[in-house]
Amino acid sequence: MIIDKLFESVREKGHVCVGLDTALDYIPNEFLNKYTSIEDGVFEYNRTIVDATLDVAACYKIQIAYYEALGLEGLRAYKKTLDYLKSRKGIVIADIKRGDIAKTAEMYAKAHFEGDFESDFITLNPYMGLDGLEPYLPYVSNKEKGLFVLVRTSNEGAKDIQYLDTNKNKKLYTVVGEKIQQLGDKYMGSCGFSSLGGVVGCTNTEEAIELRNKLNKMFFLIPGYGAQGGKAEDVALYLKDGNGGVVNSSRGILLAYRDKDNGERDFGDYARKEVIRMKDDILKSLTKY
Repeated sequence: MIIDKLFESVREKGHVCVGLDTALDYIPNEFLNKYTSIEDGVFEYNRTIVDATLDVAACYKIQIAYYEALGLEGLRAYKKTLDYLKSRKGIVIADIKRGDIAKTAEMYAKAHFEGDFESDFITLNPYMGLDGLEPYLPYVSNKEKGLFVLVRTSNEGAKDIQYLDTNKNKKLYTVVGEKIQQLGDKYMGSCGFSSLGGVVGCTNTEEAIELRNKLNKMFFLIPGYGAQGGKAEDVALYLKDGNGGVVNSSRGILLAYRDKDNGERDFGDYARKEVIRMKDDILKSLTKY
């Protein structure tokens, strides 16, 4: 199962998920100006980051919106980045957050688990209902693919819907998480986690221990660290026996070179240093629990 590969990657390399949410203004001008196309400039930037961090990062998350915003050149850079990570045996989470049903969901599954945009995991929004997940499940069963389904996100607006009380005397996000975990029982890896994981932000920690205990078979993709205010101590609450989650950082890693000596020239080295700093920060926090 793909979840076993991710679990082992965390065990060997730490918890950091490098977010390749590559905006043009993140790329040093001197570097970008060396290329005649946006496609090549974005891809070569991504390749530099990957080469600098591959041995210290558990996986990579690529937010497709940053590439869609650049049109066809951006999508070609997205494909090249996916292909390059596959050639380097990196684990890829395509952050697409699709949330439709029926034939449309089937086409999204085909688009992102096959062909030009194939990845290992994708993110999905379940709030139209669990039937929106069904077209993706054959890929989990037969194609070594995995899902990270939104459970409780890190943005302030999550409280508008995800925190609503249900007639089960539970918050809506808890009910959603429990349903996904139950569905995931059919896709368990030998590591004790399912290939149906959950997206759980680390910026809201009040109910962290309860949530981790209830969703004890769910591997977490954890946003919110760093720029959104989450700390390593918050992250530790969502892990289980030192594993069970990856922690995404995008801006914190991609922009680590800013205001540094020779930063624009050595942006890959500064990205690597930030991944290692973040990795060590999370590992130290685990000793406190």
